[in-house]
Amino acid sequence: MAGIVGYGAYVPRHRIKVEEIAKVWGTDAESYKRGLMLKEKSVPAPDQDTITMSVEAARNAVKRAGIDPVLIEAVYVGSESHPYAVKPSGTVVSEAVGTTRNIHCADFEFACKAGSEAMFICIGLVEGGAVRYGLAIGADTSQGAPGDALEYSAAAGAAAFIFGKEDGVARVLHTHTFMTDTPDFWRREYEYYPRHGGRFTGEQAYFRHITTAASQMMEKAKMKPQDFTYAVFHQPNGKFPMKVGEMLGFKREQMEAGWLSPTLGNTYSGSSPMGLTAILDVAKPGEKILMTSFGSGAGSDGFIFEVTKQIDKVRDVAPKTREQLDNKTYIEYGVYAKFRGKIRKAV
Repeated sequence: MAGIVGYGAYVPRHRIKVEEIAKVWGTDAESYKRGLMLKEKSVPAPDQDTITMSVEAARNAVKRAGIDPVLIEAVYVGSESHPYAVKPSGTVVSEAVGTTRNIHCADFEFACKAGSEAMFICIGLVEGGAVRYGLAIGADTSQGAPGDALEYSAAAGAAAFIFGKEDGVARVLHTHTFMTDTPDFWRREYEYYPRHGGRFTGEQAYFRHITTAASQMMEKAKMKPQDFTYAVFHQPNGKFPMKVGEMLGFKREQMEAGWLSPTLGNTYSGSSPMGLTAILDVAKPGEKILMTSFGSGAGSDGFIFEVTKQIDKVRDVAPKTREQLDNKTYIEYGVYAKFRGKIRKAV
C-alpha cells in the first residue's frame, strides 16, 4: 500500500488585501469578503515562480520523509504557470532537491488539478513497484487579469508529497477520478490571462465534478462523511469548498483545518494539496482524510488517507503551513502590479 512518506508546503510572504484591489477598481470589497469569503491573498515576489516554490516545498517534504533524495525515482510538477513553455520545471526541481539524474521526470497540466494529477500518478507507480519513492508537487503563481474577479483570488503557493511504501505518515486507502469535457475556464497559447465561461463555472463544472468524484469514491470505499475527521476540497474562493462539503454531508468543523483560501487565496494546482498539508500538520494517528481536487476543463481527483503514528515524529521537522501563512508582509496595489508584471514598459 502506498502512502505519504513526507510532505511540505511553501507560502510566499507578501499579501494584498481585498480592500486594496477593490479601491483601485472602484468595486465593493465587502461583496468579495462576504459573498466569496475572501480577505487577502498571497503574492509571489519578482524572483519567485512555480519552480522556486516547488523547490522550497519539496525540500520540506524531504526533511519530513527523512530519506536521501537520491532514492527518489520520479519527480512530477503539476502547474498551469510553468515558467517555460518548452523547458520542464521538473528537471530544475530535481537537481535542486538533490535527486540522481536517473529518474523519470515530467510536468503536468490540468488546470487546478495538475497537482493532484501528479499525486495520482506517483501513487500508481509506487503501488505498482515501478519506483521506490515518487515526488509529486502542485504549485502555481496564478493569473488574474486587472479588474477581473479572478484578481481577488488568484494567489501563489506550493505543496509537495513524497510517496513510498515505508514509514508513511498517511496511507492511501482509496483513489478515484471523474472528468468531462466542460469548457468552464481556459487560456490559449500566447494569452497572458485565462478566461472563464461564466454560467459553466459553478454548477456544471466545480460542484458537479467534486460531488460526483467524492460520492463515487465514498461509495466504492463503503464510507460516509461521518467516517472522516477531515475533508478538503479545491478552494477557488472561501465559499465554494464549504458549500460543496455541505452538499456532500460534511460538517464545517471537518473542513476548517484545511480551509486556507480566505487568507491565502486560490493557489490553483496547489489549492487542495496545500489544504491537505495543513490538515497533516494537526491530524492524529488513525484519523481519516478525504481530499477532492478540481481542475477546469473539467475533472476531479479523489483520495482517502489514513494518518499513521509516524506523523507525530515528523510534523515539527519542517515549517507548518499555517505558520507560513501567518508570516506576512502587506503590499499596495502598485507594488503588487509590478511584482505580477501587470505594468510593462513600452517597446
